[in-house]
Amino acid sequence: MQTETAGKLTIATDDPAYEPWVVGNKPESGEGFESAVAYAVAEQLGYAQSDVTWTRVTFNNAIAPGPKNFDFDVNQFSVTPERQQAVDFSSPYYLVRQTVISLKSSKIANAKTIAELQGAKLGAQVGTTSYQAVNELIKPTTQPQVYNTNDDAKKALENGQIDGLVVDLPTAFYITGAELTDGKIVGQLPQVGTPETFGLLLDKGSPLTKCVSEAVDKLRNDGSLQRLEQKWLADTAGAPELS
Repeated sequence: MQTETAGKLTIATDDPAYEPWVVGNKPESGEGFESAVAYAVAEQLGYAQSDVTWTRVTFNNAIAPGPKNFDFDVNQFSVTPERQQAVDFSSPYYLVRQTVISLKSSKIANAKTIAELQGAKLGAQVGTTSYQAVNELIKPTTQPQVYNTNDDAKKALENGQIDGLVVDLPTAFYITGAELTDGKIVGQLPQVGTPETFGLLLDKGSPLTKCVSEAVDKLRNDGSLQRLEQKWLADTAGAPELS
């Protein structure tokens, strides 16, 4: 393969790279969802773990037009038409899930099923897939609250005006990990609507794009991506599935 360095696969991510995507800011460990995905793709391409070299590239530099110093970059890049004008993306390795978060003191903090959420006061940002998920999947008995921004919704949660907030999973990790002192991920909802997708980022017109996409497709079709998602996002990171 025409890689950045002959016989090696150079993979990029940001610095720091955050959990649960990369554990301990050490992508070379293979610990964390995106680190594990990267090594699984490398294996599909015929590269042993010892043949993988990591480099650090900021998010904005990675998505900017121009030559890249890596073979692919894994860093929660949402695939958008605008970005596709400047870079290539692989097939999606992750379909973003909508997620319920609450305070640890909330009556729904320990809910395990969607049915347990139906009597709660829930909120979401207007016009989002999150709001769609509240109405179509949870169907609460109380009219859900709508907010202009997730910041407004978060304040309502902190003030006890709502029992729970629905956001996408990456936002859920950030809010509960960095913004709320007693926040908790209640659980992930089933897919609804057209989900946001994460793809591996490559140079525009990269000769590797097709091969990398085929590797991702194989991992999806044989269940590997689902198993990694379950291990690193549901089990390890505390974002269980709501049944």
